[in-house]
Formats: sequence, C-alpha cells, structure tokens
Amino acid sequence: MPRKPARTVAPWVRTRLRTAPGAALAHGLLVLVTAFLAAALPRAVDTYETAGLWHAVDTAEPRHSALTLTTTVPSSLAPEARQAEFAPEKLRATRDELLPALPAPLRADLADSAYGVRTTKRMPAPEPWLARPDGVAPEFLLDSPSGLAEHSGLVAGRAPRAAADGGMEAAVTAKTAAALRLKPGSVVHVPGVDGAPKPITVTGVVEPREPDGRYWSTDPALHTPFLAATPEAEPRHYWVGTLLLAPESAPGTVATLGEPEKYWRFAPDVRHLTAQDTERLTAALGSAGDGPALVKLRDILGDGGAFTTDLDGILAGYTGTRTAIASVVAVATFGIGAVAAVVLAMTGGLFTTRRHPELALLRSRGASLTGIGLRLLGETAAVAVPAAALGLLLALPLTGGGGARLLPACLGAAAVAVVASLVLPLRAVFLHRRPRLHGAREDLVTARPSARRTIAELTFLVLAVGAVTALRRRGTGDSGDHLVSAAPVLVGLIAAFVLVRLYPLPLRWAARPARRLRGAVGFLSLARAGRSAASGALPLLALLLALTTAAFGGSVLTGVSDVRDRAAYRETGADARVVGDLASTALPPGVAETVRGVAGVREVSPVQVEFGLELPSRRGTADQGMGAPLIGVEPASYARLAARTGFGAFPAGLLKSTGTGGPGHVGNTSRVIPAIASPRVAERLGDRPMEINAAAGRFHVKVVAVRAATPALPDKDFLVVNGDDLTNRAATSLLVTGGPDGVLDGRALRAAVTAKARGVRVVLREETRAGYVDSPMQTGAERIYRAAIGAGAGFAVLAVLLSLLQSAPERTTLLARLRTMGVTRRQGRRLLALEALPQALLAAGGGALVGWATIALLSPGVDLIRLALAAAPDEAMALGTALRADVWSLGVPAAGVVVLTGAVAGVQAWWVARRGPVKELRAGDAR
Repeated sequence: MPRKPARTVAPWVRTRLRTAPGAALAHGLLVLVTAFLAAALPRAVDTYETAGLWHAVDTAEPRHSALTLTTTVPSSLAPEARQAEFAPEKLRATRDELLPALPAPLRADLADSAYGVRTTKRMPAPEPWLARPDGVAPEFLLDSPSGLAEHSGLVAGRAPRAAADGGMEAAVTAKTAAALRLKPGSVVHVPGVDGAPKPITVTGVVEPREPDGRYWSTDPALHTPFLAATPEAEPRHYWVGTLLLAPESAPGTVATLGEPEKYWRFAPDVRHLTAQDTERLTAALGSAGDGPALVKLRDILGDGGAFTTDLDGILAGYTGTRTAIASVVAVATFGIGAVAAVVLAMTGGLFTTRRHPELALLRSRGASLTGIGLRLLGETAAVAVPAAALGLLLALPLTGGGGARLLPACLGAAAVAVVASLVLPLRAVFLHRRPRLHGAREDLVTARPSARRTIAELTFLVLAVGAVTALRRRGTGDSGDHLVSAAPVLVGLIAAFVLVRLYPLPLRWAARPARRLRGAVGFLSLARAGRSAASGALPLLALLLALTTAAFGGSVLTGVSDVRDRAAYRETGADARVVGDLASTALPPGVAETVRGVAGVREVSPVQVEFGLELPSRRGTADQGMGAPLIGVEPASYARLAARTGFGAFPAGLLKSTGTGGPGHVGNTSRVIPAIASPRVAERLGDRPMEINAAAGRFHVKVVAVRAATPALPDKDFLVVNGDDLTNRAATSLLVTGGPDGVLDGRALRAAVTAKARGVRVVLREETRAGYVDSPMQTGAERIYRAAIGAGAGFAVLAVLLSLLQSAPERTTLLARLRTMGVTRRQGRRLLALEALPQALLAAGGGALVGWATIALLSPGVDLIRLALAAAPDEAMALGTALRADVWSLGVPAAGVVVLTGAVAGVQAWWVARRGPVKELRAGDAR
C-alpha cells in the first residue's frame, strides 16, 4: 500500500524571524540593553556597598577598629612563674591559639598586628636631666610590641635585646627622644615593687616606617609623647612617653609598679567580606565581647581574659549610611525599572498592531487562543532569551567588582527576558479573545473607559496617596518599604491616567473654531490629535515616568551639591579663609594686601574674632554666666559675603560706624555701638545698650538685628560689630571671595600667603568640600543616579520612536490619500507636525509638571544627608536637606521630547513625499 506523502509545514518561529529580520534584530537589541542594565544595577550596588564596608574599616582610627585581647597574671603566683608567663615564646604560642578561636567571619591581618606585655599604670622617672616643662617629673609606660624591627628603622644606637645582667633594655622613637632628651645609653629608673628603682637602659632610637599605619596608631603614645596635667587648681604639665622594651625584657616588668598585662592586638581584615556579611560580622563581635565566643577565648586566656573593640560602632555607622543611601537609590531603581517595563510593553504593542490583520485572520479561521499565544511566545522567546543572556554575560565582566553577587544579576536579566517574551502573546491573546471585525475604529471616538479600568485607576490613586503620605511622614529611611520607594512611579502613573482622560477635550474644543479657518490642515491635525489611538496611554506613561525619573534624579544630585556647598561654606565662611595657626592671633601686617593681589580674588573681608567674651545680662547677677565671640567686621564687604553664602544676610547700613573707634577713644566707655547678635546672645542682652569689656575695647552695644548664623562663625553664638568702632583693631582672619562661581586658584593663594608670612594657613572651601566625598558608597550612588538619568532619557527617546512608529502606517496612508486630493508636500509636512505636536507638548509639559509636583510632594520625606555629607562634622550634618526642582533636569528632557517628535514627523513626511502616493496606495490594500 503506497504511503501518503508527508505534509510539509514551515516552522512558525523560523518563518516569522526570516520574514521580519530587522524587527527581530531591533527587539533583540532592546532586550539586550535592558537586560544589561538590569544585571549591572545590582552588581554595581553590591560593589560600592562592599567597597564602603572595606573603606569604613580601613579608614577608621586603628585604636577603634583593633581587636584587643588582654589578660593579667595572678599576683598569687611566684615571681618566677609570673615571669614565665611573660616569655615571648609563651605569648606567641597563645597568639597561634587565639587566631583560629576568633569567631567567623573575623580575621586578623598579621602584618599590622602585635602582641606583647604592657604596663597599665604610668610610672614617674626621677632623673633630673629629663624634660620637665613645669618642674614635674615625666612618666613612662612600658611596652614590648612584637615586630618592632619590621615596622621601624634604627636611627641611632642598637636594637634592644636581653641584657646579660638580667636588666631591661628599651628603644624610643625619635619624637620621644627629642621631647624627653633621651639618647642611646640613657638610663631611666622606674619604681619597683620592692621599693627599689628598676633601671631601664635606652639602647637605640627608632623611626616608625608608617606612623599613621595600624601598627603604630592603635596606641599613638607608642611613637609620640604627650603632655598631661596634674589634678590641681592651677594644673602643671608633664611629659608622658613610652619605652619600647625588648620582648626578652618583658618578664622584668613584673618587678615594677606598672601592673603589667599581656595583650594581643589584631588588626581586622575584612577584604574577604562583602556588604551582605555585615550582620554576621556584627553578631561575631557581639559573641566575642559577651557571648559564647568569649567563653572559648577565655579557655585560652584564662578567667581574666577580655575582648575589647569599637569595631561594632564602626559597623553601626556604616550600616546607617548604607541604609540611608540604599533607600534613596531604591527610588531611582523603581523609576528606571518602571520606564523599562513600559517601553518593553510598548514594543509588544507595536508588534501586535502591525500584525493585527494576520492574527485576526488566524482567529477568524478557527485558531485557538492557546495556539496563537504559544506560537507568539516561542517567536519572542527565541529572540528575547538569547538577547537577555548576552546582556547578562556582558554585564558580568564589565560591571561589578569585589562583593558583586551573581544571583541578583541573573534574576534581573531573567525578569527582562520574561517580560519581553510574554508581552506580545499576552497582549495579542487579550485583544483577540473574541473575533474582531475588520476595520473597527481604534481611536477615542468609540473608546469608553470601562468600569474595570476606572476601578484599577482608583486603586492606583489610593496606592499613590498612601505612598506619598508615608514617604512624607517616615522618609526614605526604610529601604525595604517598596511602596514608599515607588511613590514617584505611582505619581507619574496617576498623572498619565488623568492626562489620557482629559487631553482630547481641549483639542476638540480648539478644532471647532479651526473649521472656520482657510485650509483644512489646521482643523484636520487638531481633529486627528483629539481622537488619537486609544492605546496612547503607554507612550504617555513611559514619557511621564522617564521625565519624572530624570527630574527627581536631577533634584537629588542638585540637592547633594547644594548641601555640600552649604556645609563647606559653614566650615570656611567663604571661598577661602586665611587665618593664623591660633584662631585668635592677629595676622601679620601686609597679608590682606598680598591676598588682594592674587589673581582670581574678587573681594577680601577682614574679620577680627575675640573668643571667650563674657556677656552681661539684662537680668543682672541672678543670671548664669555666658560667653560668646566678638566679631569685628568691615560692614560693606561682610554684608555682601553674608548675602552670597546665605548665612545671616543683612543690610550694611545696620552696622554704620559711630566714628568713635581707634586708640583715641579708649576712655570713651559710654559710646553705643550697633551690633548683630545670634538669638541666644540677643535674648541675653535685651533691647537696651549693655556694656562690653573686651580686649578690643570697652563700650556699650545695642542689638539692632538678630541672625541665626554669620559667615565668620556659622555654628556658634556671636556678636557682630563694625570693626572701625573698636579701639584695638587687628584682623585675625581674612574671608576671601573668588570669581563669580567661587573659582579660586588655591595653590597661588597659598603660595603668596606662605611667602608673605609664617604661621598663617589657608583653608579652601573646595578642599573642605572634597573631604565630604570620601566613601565609595557616596560616589557609587551618585553614579547610579547619573546612569538612571541617562537611561531614562534613552528610554524616553525609544518611547517617542515607538509611539510614532506604531501610528506611522496610518499617517503614511492618510498623507498619500491627501496628496491625491491636492494637498502639497509643504501642507503634508505641516499636517504631520501639527498632529504630533499636541501629544509631544502634552508629554513634555505633563512630564515637567509631574516632575516638579513629585519633587514638591516628596521633598519633606527625602533626607540626603548621608549621601551628601558622610564625612562632615556634626554641626554640618545638622543642616538637613531639601529637594528642589532643577531647571535643567526639568526643561532639557522635556524640550528634547518636542524636538525629537517634530524631527521624526518631518522625516516621515519627507519619506512619504519621496516615495509618492502611487506606491503607498496599492489596489486591494486594506489600509
């Protein structure tokens, strides 16, 4: 029996991809870029958070970050047994036992770690030749740190070692030797337990190789002596230094009154940890400080063993900064993610529109929704999945670093692949769930919002109100509250719903009088724009979200910059401050003229500051004492400086000179000088003249204005007067203003001041401002916001192009038909431009308005202080932050949307005119 010939069926996926390779390539490229961004974002966040952890530990003061274990030897033991406990071999063996006993994930950096014996009490040395500033004998600490030879260089003498007679030998650092007059061969005696002094021979002078490193800085007294004061009514000062004993001499400390203890000081190593290990590290520190791990450590150290560190406080500060920055970054993440999702949905909508006749024909001929959906899913997945995988593979080597996880990147790329694969089949299945008549209208003439759509919009409205309210009340402090982070997205979504419902009405109203105008172009363009496709909500939503994200990101970056500028001005008072090594010391003559002669200096304001001024009180002697600095200024320049910096602006006429200043008016104590005071000083002085007795003169002051801050001392109470009214006039600092943008050649200014006078330093605002940006988390978060703005702009361009491409065939056919009716090429271009212009203006104006409203609504709840001032002093941290709309972030993207729309419409009109109406209108064409 002859076999039936096999039926040849063309594979659906291969056939469709070969039919439209350009569309498949464009779709794959969009998915690749989106998947790359989705995979790169979590890796970038992991990288800068991990770098922030390393930076927080590495830059912390070693005395705070060190892991120190100590134990004492019971005094009940025999002296020989106690000395045996202090032997170097015994200490090293104990260290080797302690290292594996540290609770995971704690690790020690042995290169900067040390162990040894140290005295816990300072002991006086009676030698008369030692330095005695106020006649008090200096005191010494004894320490025998391991690894001294590796961390120092010998300057004079020899290294200490075990003395043949059993005595103790020690070395001193160069600073200790210079301050206390020590040299090789010096013998210092310290009190002993038996009442007899114990000699210690200084055999050498060493210089630390890295005095700021963790080995030396854990205990700064190791390399630098300091002055201490006696507890007396009139304290006297004396030196305190450290003698660096040879490890073999450590047992000799038992015979002194220094109460020696054994110690093991480990420098923490966190380079193997990531940001996700912070909780484990904090738990390990808690366990070692007072938990199960401490019990294990005491099994090695003995019952008197103790574990101390401030590393947990460093981690707490890092965690607070990380949480604050993550909550702000989450807002940008939700924004750009929403824009990307909408653009992917628009891509599916474009494909569905272009293939509507094909799918409608299949549905009318009995194709099932399941069959259509599965075929479309296979078609889109064949492009989306490889493109997303390629985006992931590109993101792995190009982004991320230490601490970057693989799983979040894979999940991000997978989410993009899923959305890109499902949007076309789901949309097609939804639109063709019932067979549709050919030629049904797609515009707003017949479209009416359904009850389901109204309920969905009201639901999103409730969510948006709740998110905005929560963000304004609680702020962005909780990075895990996704509803709060999505507040800008929800505001943009509600705005899109409102604009889609409202914008056809004014266009239809405008079309009525346009009917009376000559020509049909104006009326036709307004009429078509007023009943544009009902699917126009997605392009509008994408543009609104992109513009809102760009505006919010721009406001964040602008707010961060403003806060840093204000904090820097708060610390320096101007673009530069020229001041002596002691703030109250008068500047040498001629310094002001030298500064004025430096290129780029626009103005110099001399300031005289006298600290510790005792203020009188209007309440008399019943009031408690209060002091405040007296500030003598040059009113004209100082008023301009206050207005420029925003710290207590005032009219210069308030401090008009009374003409009673100078040495000739020393005896005129009844003169009254106008003054500007801080609130507390003004409350104390009252509104009547009060007598001031200062080094700058004796006079009366009357408060004529109250200001919360002033440039000379922005964070303190103050009393500002005209410097010309002081009898003893001497500027203690110069507040220097640079060019129009605060530009100042700091190097030239510092060189000129240094050449003119010694003991004068220059503090630059730009250097102070740069010091606030010291954490990788700050720079990483700012880079993400800049990337979010750039990605938002890119997706906005795609949204415009996709929107115009979706309606391009319809407009092309319309223009071709109108050409057959006598419409010229110029009129055709005007028609397409005028038709696209209202939607572009709506998106641009609506995006700018929604961006401004979002910033205004969310400003009270967004605190950028951690992102702006991670290393600022506490006074500057109290500034707070306030988002403000950035004109460039609002205007430039919105203008770009209008320009791009007009350009695309013009190109389309030129292309149609070039092809001619005959090619566009073919016989039997259903368009």
